[in-house]
Amino acid sequence: MRTIRINRKLCFAALFVGFVFFLVLRNTFKSYDQQILVQHTGNIISHSSSFKHAGTKQSLGQSKPRFQANKVQIVAAVLVVACNRPEVKRCLDSLLKYRPSEEKFPIVVSQDCGHQETAQVVASYGKIVHFIKHPDLTDINGVAENLKGYYKLSRHYSWALSQVFDVMDFDTVIIIEDDLEVSPDFFEYFEATKPLLEEDPSLWCVSAWNDNGKTGYVRGNDLLYRSDFFPGLGWMLKRTIWHELAPKWPAAFWDDWMRHPDQRRERACIRPEIPRVETFGKTGVSKGQFFDEHLRHIKRNSEFYPFTKRNLTFLLKDEYDPKFINIVYKSPLVSFEYFNSGQGMPAPSVRIQYDTEQSFVALANQLGVMNDLKAGVPRMAYRGVVSFMYKGFRIYLAPPRIWKGYEFD
Repeated sequence: MRTIRINRKLCFAALFVGFVFFLVLRNTFKSYDQQILVQHTGNIISHSSSFKHAGTKQSLGQSKPRFQANKVQIVAAVLVVACNRPEVKRCLDSLLKYRPSEEKFPIVVSQDCGHQETAQVVASYGKIVHFIKHPDLTDINGVAENLKGYYKLSRHYSWALSQVFDVMDFDTVIIIEDDLEVSPDFFEYFEATKPLLEEDPSLWCVSAWNDNGKTGYVRGNDLLYRSDFFPGLGWMLKRTIWHELAPKWPAAFWDDWMRHPDQRRERACIRPEIPRVETFGKTGVSKGQFFDEHLRHIKRNSEFYPFTKRNLTFLLKDEYDPKFINIVYKSPLVSFEYFNSGQGMPAPSVRIQYDTEQSFVALANQLGVMNDLKAGVPRMAYRGVVSFMYKGFRIYLAPPRIWKGYEFD
């Protein structure tokens, strides 16, 4: 009997070992099958044109990449809006230099204009980027010649955004024009701020730009702010917002249209103290407006800052607003003349008050920051406050504490 019991134990042990061996083999073959599948499916960028996208209509002869094919977690697609600038190579080279992952940040270049030299430059990157071309190159009728570029640009934006959101099915897109170069932490910045867009309904974009980001006017590559002003120039958008904007997209001047209260709806963008992009495009649709006087002086951040290792929830409205208001209005109130009085500054941060749009413009001119307003909002303002450095001091150019909101007719 004892021998029988021992043999039974040995049998059960052998069965157990065999079962475990079977599971190990099954998992090994399953992993091997997945590797083969990925190899056949291809890289999400390099073989994008061969993927079929179910549930959407074929758009104007464009192939429909299914970028999610290998289940990699995409942070955001990067949409490069191009036209007739072969120097798009500078933009693409900087993106590729600092991109941490091809899978997390697929690049799509959308070209308007039909400019052959520019098309050849983009095509030379091969499968590293996905290249699409705007099919509608027709002229704009009934519009002054000097305004046609604005209409064509808005038409192209509408088509390109529809391609990346509705055809390629991306949830989040970073839009960048072909005359921008990016900072080493450009992708880090957008990856870290994306959760804020998903959590806070009072936010509708993240921008890499600061209109007052000139040398001497910024300090601290770790500083981030909320802004009521839509900055553009390297900005991140969610599909939900695109679907809100798409049905009423304007025929021209899309960026100023974005700044209108009907679109902004009291929502804000996140923006950095030091820009994460820099423009080299003196010539373009705007014919170099502000470039020599202003834009060429704005420099992008040069040192990587690890935003993803930092808690950025302080930028959520409920936490940000009370602290921001407290910091601004506890700062000592001084006049511009104080800087030339020979007296010492009362604090490292001071407040200069404006009461009307006219007084804002006058003070902005004296201080050397952007002086224009769009839809009643000063550039980079939050709750009417514009923050920048001046002669080594933090300046809050601010309305009275009891703020009634932006005035716009």
